[in-house]
Amino acid sequence: MKIAIGSDHAGYAYKQAIIRHLREAGHEVEDFGTHSEAAVDYPRFIRPVAEAVAAGKFERGIVLGGSGNGEAIAANRVRGVRCGLCWNVESARLTRLHNDANVLSLGERMMDLDTALQIVEVFLTTAFEGGRHLARIQQLDE
Repeated sequence: MKIAIGSDHAGYAYKQAIIRHLREAGHEVEDFGTHSEAAVDYPRFIRPVAEAVAAGKFERGIVLGGSGNGEAIAANRVRGVRCGLCWNVESARLTRLHNDANVLSLGERMMDLDTALQIVEVFLTTAFEGGRHLARIQQLDE
């Protein structure tokens, strides 16, 4: 799978670990930055991820920050993006199953790395259920 990923400084460490994990699993990953733990403004790195996913250049996107809240908000400003802020495996499963989320937002300060990696796996492997949920997605896109 082609995956776009970006973070601010507060999500940098997990971003690096997630990139390694994804590449080891055979995914194609493009890192949109940031490239250090030096303080940055997250929209500069999150919006390009969201735009790339919305344009169809990547199948999924992952964005990270301290809480993941600002990153989810920034990604969801891009038409065609459905970014789910996830904090556990079940929230990741449901954001794919019911919302057909194409971008995942994670907060590095909100969970341990093992949980973050489990969330990523569930996000990437759970299919959209469709059915009654499809009409809701279509309403969001109108």
